[in-house]
Amino acid sequence: MTTDKTAPPFQGSIIGHGAYRYRVDKLWSQADPATTPVNNCHEMVQVSGGRLFMLTDEVRNNMLIYDKSGKLLDSWTLNLGGAHGLTLVKEGGREVFWIADFKGRVLKASLTGELLMELPTAEKCGAYEAGQKYSPTEVAVGPEGQIYVADGYGSQFILRFDSTGKYLGKFGGQSYLTQGKFLQAHGLVVDTREKEPLLLCTERMRNEFQWFTLAGEFVKSVYLPGAFMSRPVIHGDLLLSGVCFGMMPNDFRPKLNRGFVTILDKDNRAISNPGGQEPHYNDAGRLGVMMQDQPVFQHCHDVCVDDQEDIYVCQWNANNVYPAKLHRVG
Repeated sequence: MTTDKTAPPFQGSIIGHGAYRYRVDKLWSQADPATTPVNNCHEMVQVSGGRLFMLTDEVRNNMLIYDKSGKLLDSWTLNLGGAHGLTLVKEGGREVFWIADFKGRVLKASLTGELLMELPTAEKCGAYEAGQKYSPTEVAVGPEGQIYVADGYGSQFILRFDSTGKYLGKFGGQSYLTQGKFLQAHGLVVDTREKEPLLLCTERMRNEFQWFTLAGEFVKSVYLPGAFMSRPVIHGDLLLSGVCFGMMPNDFRPKLNRGFVTILDKDNRAISNPGGQEPHYNDAGRLGVMMQDQPVFQHCHDVCVDDQEDIYVCQWNANNVYPAKLHRVG
């Protein structure tokens, strides 16, 4: 760990486990908060060519665009006060974004911030009754262009649309005990690691990853005790997620400032927790409670893995901090 008194805590520290260890760089971002401030740094993706796009709910600049050195290249805004989910999709020869705004909008935009399409609200398309809460948090796009919207801060359904925005149906809904329903359907991605693609959802309040067929039928779940995961991120054979907060020993209430990153292998077993304690499975194959090891992070909301295997960590409710970079060392 660095001894420079001007550096933030844990700058230069090595965190993580096994082959997935990283050097912390909290000073990576060169953005100026006076001109391009952030509120919550919700999600981040890397486009072809290497640029990194980071979504914030700061209405003056919803999108910050970086190179891998942390230099700010550009910014733009769609004036979204609830910009939350950022999904990169390839359509033919171009890349586009789907953006979920938890204030009730789901938009498709170009890489330069041009509004290309907007999905109807759940009430307008007939999915919900009048007055039913709709607060979308994430979008995933299937192999045939079908669009899935997670209503993670609303009524806990996943809505399905075709590629033109026509409503096809919904599944899920709110329930504590019923399999295939949610307490918080927070993040979505299409998981292509198996023979048939599946829709992967983070059920944050239950500390679970849940898999569904593309038609919405429940397939399986993986429990990560104590870990309140945000977006699921697929990178090669790995599954990664930022953990907003975890549990502490002898206290099973969620705590503030307890975030870390979790990395799962192709068999969906936790193998490294940068910022958290090393994952441990007992003889019966059960994973122990996931806990923060050192307060490197506050609330990790998303991770982005770049083409050099480095990780960028976006945080929510973390005093307006820019993303940190984790340089792969192991």
